[in-house]
Amino acid sequence: MTHVEDELNSQPECWIRAAEEAAVHEGALPASGERVAIVGCGTSFFMAQAAAALREQSGQGETDAFAASEFPAGRSYDRVVALTRSGTTTEVLELLGRLRGHTRTTAVTADPHTPVMESADDVVVLGFADERSVVQTRFATTALTLLRAHLGLHSDAVVADARTALDTPLPEGLVGCSQFTFLGRGWTVGLANEAGLKMREASLAWTEAYPAMEYRHGPISVTTHGTATWMLGEAPEGLAEQVRGTGGLWVEGGLDPLAELVRAQRLAVAVAAARGLDPDRPRHLTRSVILSH
Repeated sequence: MTHVEDELNSQPECWIRAAEEAAVHEGALPASGERVAIVGCGTSFFMAQAAAALREQSGQGETDAFAASEFPAGRSYDRVVALTRSGTTTEVLELLGRLRGHTRTTAVTADPHTPVMESADDVVVLGFADERSVVQTRFATTALTLLRAHLGLHSDAVVADARTALDTPLPEGLVGCSQFTFLGRGWTVGLANEAGLKMREASLAWTEAYPAMEYRHGPISVTTHGTATWMLGEAPEGLAEQVRGTGGLWVEGGLDPLAELVRAQRLAVAVAAARGLDPDRPRHLTRSVILSH
């Protein structure tokens, strides 16, 4: 078993622990009513998109998400939350340095022995969710689970769905598809983006991601026999029938959307295996992007 397989299979247990620890970290996480930005790079940026949408939808306060390198200079926030598995990513550390003394910052990380421990005002360490694999799975979803639990949006049903996602076979014919599109709405747009990234990283697959209502505005033109369209969350009315009408494979996301992301992670590993690739050694990637100036 690859590292990434082992790590993605451990997600239900990681989510349970993160939910249990959410109350412990309450003081380090955004309070209701705060104006918040959540930042990250790569996978962490997509988790930031999901968390920001969830927080706004739950009425906790205005919340934006940015790639750390694209944070708007001069914009005012009560708190900036940085998601960083490694704690060493250059763009995140530079942003935290610029914000020090001006904006309260919180880092959610997996490694307590990294520079981010001194760069942020508050730090939440999810060491139990750290990973050996370059490709992120459990840290990303565990960090999002922590934030969902902090918002009161996590439940035992989410964990049960994750176990179902791990135990249920993937839809027939899915692994053999030549192109994959992931769709989301609201907070699941970030999850769709992340599902697409997992496919590209682990299996070098042609993969796209869109807000579901945008799919009709051009992207559906690539859908045909041998392609797959996967909905994370509730689909817009009529979209499933429209995709099936192209000859493409429609994958209905019936589980909690975060559990659907676990299924997409499994697909990435399965496609990698079918193509003779090692998902633990993705092409041109490292665990953390550290830039020299």
